[in-house]
Amino acid sequence: MISTNEFKNGMTIDIDGILYQIIDFQHVKPGKGGAFVRTKLKNFKTGAAIDKTFRAGEKFEQAMINRRPMQYLYNDGSDYIFMDMETYEQISLPSSFLADGIRFLKENMNVLVAMHDGEAIGVELPITVELEVSQTDPGLKGDTASGGTKPAMLETGTMIQVPLFIKVGDMIKVDTRTGEYITRV
Repeated sequence: MISTNEFKNGMTIDIDGILYQIIDFQHVKPGKGGAFVRTKLKNFKTGAAIDKTFRAGEKFEQAMINRRPMQYLYNDGSDYIFMDMETYEQISLPSSFLADGIRFLKENMNVLVAMHDGEAIGVELPITVELEVSQTDPGLKGDTASGGTKPAMLETGTMIQVPLFIKVGDMIKVDTRTGEYITRV
């Protein structure tokens, strides 16, 4: 059991049988009344974020999450197939486990699969991925890094904004949390 005083970003707690990850929290001590903790929680199953307020000192069960390195193999049409890097065991996960990460998932990519009580509950992509630009408008002479942006389609089929000097075939680094261009590789 952990108290609201021990909350940390990234910690996973069990509230009424549902696993939540703490995205953000803030201790509030008003001039009148008791102190409380305002939190932003992410539901592990649905990926939805909710705001919840708890009384200071309230206790919760801390969920033990194991993150296992796995490799993404392929999409069979409805599910995504991953292979455990140690045991070579394959597991099938629905797209809801990947949330927005599907946009940057590429075959043979190494990811972390969050496990709770032997059951997969989510997939964590690396913070940055290197992807090839498959389609974009040609750049013009004089384009610079600070000039502006244009849309580009990546090898995964995702559209993002890139600087004007990027051309088809370039490998770029993308932040999977925000979906933004970082640099050319």
